[in-house]
Amino acid sequence: MKKVLLRYTVAAMVLSAAVPAMAKTTLNIKGLKGSLEDNVEAYVSAIPKQDYNTSLRFQEQLEKEIRDALKALGRYNPTINFHVKEDGKNYRLTADVNPGPKTVIASSNITLEGMAKDDPDFIELVRNSGLGLGKTLNHGKYEALKSALSSLALRKGYFDAEMVESRMEVAPSRNEAFIIITYDSGRRYNFGKTIFEGSQIEQDRLESLVPYEEGDPYLVSSLGEFNQRLSNVGWFSSIFVGGDSTKLEDGSIPIDVVVTPQVKNQVEMGIGYSTDVGTRLKLNWRKPWLNSKGHSLSIKTELSQVQPKIEAAYKIPLDDVLNDYYQIIGGIRYVDNHDTISTEYNVGVERHWRLESGWKRIASVRWLYENYKQGSSESGILSMIIPGISYDRTRLRGGAMPTWGDKQLISVEYSDPALGSDTRLTRLRGRSAWIRSLGENHRGLARVDAGAVFADNLEDIPPSMRFFVGGDNSLRGYSYQSVAPRDSGGKLLGGKYMVTSTVEYQYRVYGDWWGAVFYDYGAAWNDTPDWLAGAGVGVRWASPVGPIRLDFAWGLDKEKDKFQIHFILGPEI
Repeated sequence: MKKVLLRYTVAAMVLSAAVPAMAKTTLNIKGLKGSLEDNVEAYVSAIPKQDYNTSLRFQEQLEKEIRDALKALGRYNPTINFHVKEDGKNYRLTADVNPGPKTVIASSNITLEGMAKDDPDFIELVRNSGLGLGKTLNHGKYEALKSALSSLALRKGYFDAEMVESRMEVAPSRNEAFIIITYDSGRRYNFGKTIFEGSQIEQDRLESLVPYEEGDPYLVSSLGEFNQRLSNVGWFSSIFVGGDSTKLEDGSIPIDVVVTPQVKNQVEMGIGYSTDVGTRLKLNWRKPWLNSKGHSLSIKTELSQVQPKIEAAYKIPLDDVLNDYYQIIGGIRYVDNHDTISTEYNVGVERHWRLESGWKRIASVRWLYENYKQGSSESGILSMIIPGISYDRTRLRGGAMPTWGDKQLISVEYSDPALGSDTRLTRLRGRSAWIRSLGENHRGLARVDAGAVFADNLEDIPPSMRFFVGGDNSLRGYSYQSVAPRDSGGKLLGGKYMVTSTVEYQYRVYGDWWGAVFYDYGAAWNDTPDWLAGAGVGVRWASPVGPIRLDFAWGLDKEKDKFQIHFILGPEI
């Protein structure tokens, strides 16, 4: 009889435990906030929701996860109470948690040995580790410091570094922790000899790309910069730059550079579209290296209804091959746009410098031959020798849709009969643009563009050097180069002076998609400006190939055809 009763009792207990297990159980954890709540949620999320139930076994499992999560953040003595509430056929399990007192660091003995003990980067790393006296114990910060010490040592050339001792002791009853870390960096190695392999370019050309001197303290970031420079120069199809730690000697590490020459001929074909010039077909041919001195040649061809052109450039690197070079340029352009029909021939020489301030300077002299017809009756042929100089600088941060940036350009060109030109003129151009962001979802863009040509008569200025405004990157709401002074027959003549400006606000709608509102203002004139305004809305997409812009703009000062659509693929400034 006793055995039968015992059997029924066990069966009843199993049945009572199985009923809630078969029902749906939801979990609620109360009493925590901030990092404590986030860490507990991370630990508990490892338990599949289909395993939730109200059994004692599950409560023990849940309590263990909560305690481990709190312990990682220095809470060793929490109080956890469970409550079960029946909700129809389902159950709600509530864990009421009191995290308990903080465990503070009562002793922190972090010792740097070797050359790192006087290294500011190591000292700063330890200072900002969050493991000082009186700080709340955090297991993650303890592990992070150990990992960061090893990582920093490798980045700065402490190749003999080792963790001599690392220990964390906790007295839960006293809510105190004791940290002991001894890190011996050994010596810091310097850059040794740089050894090139596989290059078709002369040694001195390559050495000008090295961003460090032999004997300088090793820095892995310098190798990254070196790799980027080798890539930017365009001579190689594959690049490897690395230090050989198996050949350490006399406090130096040799640097191996293995490259593969770029193919001698590169051909690029493409099709594009913008509302300014319509459909464009491109065919570019480039020889990234012609000889062992690194000379290169590029020929760019663009076919469009408005202005087909072909341009060539022969580049001659100097001692600093990436930043200082000569370039021989030439090109032919045909323009048939609005009231301009023109054929231009250009040949010139440019000298490029990259200044320490970040500005790029270009001194040039070019020969321009232009055969043109402008407006109702003006036509002519002008041959000009034009020296010039320009300064420009572009700074951007933040990928395809920069969060911060600015661009400046200043240029001067001069022509004079004393130099063999048909006419005397001076042409000035200035441009400035800014991008700024507020948080992750708000961007602002502002731009000012201005120019002036000083000449005795407008007829002394070829159409390619006059000013016409309107279009995608000028005055939206007006068609491409449709705004300028006109002759007595109402045909465009072009202006001596020009100013345009833009103010634009953008808001992130979703992911890489942005909405925009903008206002443009400007004019091109000879005597008195006739200021015009355009405004509208747009869509921006940070695509993998760069920003794509679609604008719906209204010319506020137009009598008819006020609405324009502008489509642009390319940088905003």
